[in-house]
Amino acid sequence: MAAAEPKPPAGAAAARRLARSCWSAFWDYETPKVIVVRNRRLGVVYRVVQLLILLYFVWYVFIVQKSYQDRETGPESSVITKVKGITSSEHKVWDVEEYVKPPEGGSVFSIITRIEVTPSQAQGTCPESVRVTNATCSSDEDCVAGELDMLGNGVRTGRCVPYYYGASKTCEVSGWCPVEDGASVSQFLGKMAPNFTILIKNSIHYPKFQFSKGNIEMRKDGYLKHCLFDEVSHLYCPIFRLGFIVERAGENFTELARTGGVIGVIINWDCDLDLSASNCNPKYSFRRLDPKHTPASSGYNFRFAKYYKINGSTTRTLIKAYGIRIDVIVHGQAGKFSLIPTIINLATALTSIGVGSFLCDWILLTFMNKNKVYSHKKFDKMVDTPDRGAGPGPQASAPPQQDSTLTDPRGLAQL
Repeated sequence: MAAAEPKPPAGAAAARRLARSCWSAFWDYETPKVIVVRNRRLGVVYRVVQLLILLYFVWYVFIVQKSYQDRETGPESSVITKVKGITSSEHKVWDVEEYVKPPEGGSVFSIITRIEVTPSQAQGTCPESVRVTNATCSSDEDCVAGELDMLGNGVRTGRCVPYYYGASKTCEVSGWCPVEDGASVSQFLGKMAPNFTILIKNSIHYPKFQFSKGNIEMRKDGYLKHCLFDEVSHLYCPIFRLGFIVERAGENFTELARTGGVIGVIINWDCDLDLSASNCNPKYSFRRLDPKHTPASSGYNFRFAKYYKINGSTTRTLIKAYGIRIDVIVHGQAGKFSLIPTIINLATALTSIGVGSFLCDWILLTFMNKNKVYSHKKFDKMVDTPDRGAGPGPQASAPPQQDSTLTDPRGLAQL
């Protein structure tokens, strides 16, 4: 009697089954199976989803976004500006050379509309400004000699002296005297400023498409000498009145001229290069850029000085200038038909239409799968059995075996 063969351990059998299932999954091939479900509500959902996806790609992706085009953003740009006009204050007449800073005509410049002048400053000693922290005093003991306040106007001498006006006293400092608050005179230049004209010459270039254009009309009849900007009749006459710019930015000119501020002139070049170059036009917009509603930093001002020699000693006139700063900002994008983005977006559109099938399958399997009818009809597993022998008869070739399937001719009709 032959000895019984020992049984393999259970762990080894489980490992072999796992290995077979892994190999089976690796070599299996899946193919979609078409099942017609006669359900009107589900059919309506399927067609509506397909229609929405189709409308999204046709209207938004291709018509609005023009995704069939190759695009370039941020054109290369140059800006040249020129201001013209004269105005007057309480003491003098001002021309362009005095109220435009800097004078080079770049994309950022300031137009002075109000000044506070401290004339005849010279190196010496004088009372510190009351606006400086810890500058007020009652005796010399309150002032430390040699102390330097970075927000002050000089080095303290250690003396407590009467202020320029009133009964208060402040510490004496060594520096440019008198200090700004003690002897400044205010002058308003904004009387004629709304009528100043500003020429903004702009040229752009899109290197990817080798396309260039400017914002001035190509004419030789002195066109720029007698025109002002108008969006309809004079689009290519970029000469703007300062009052027009401030008004379009939604600001009050008198208030802005007294406190100062920053106005942005935005030039946008959105060009569809599938059309002619005449359809690529600049669009202008204007808005205030500085935070006018923040009391601590509202307005715009800067200081500069003019120096003189009087009897061999250096003196200067300190000017605190309030003005309207103009920032010219250029941006835009250009697009032109290209085959590659067109193919990519078409493929994406065709693939996205399949979302309707996925959604309807999920509804069937989750909410309408009565008695598992749909899952049995949708998922079948076919096992290809190899030949068991070459002899005649039905044993020579075994037919493919199919997993058990639920035969319910009324089941799907009830979904």
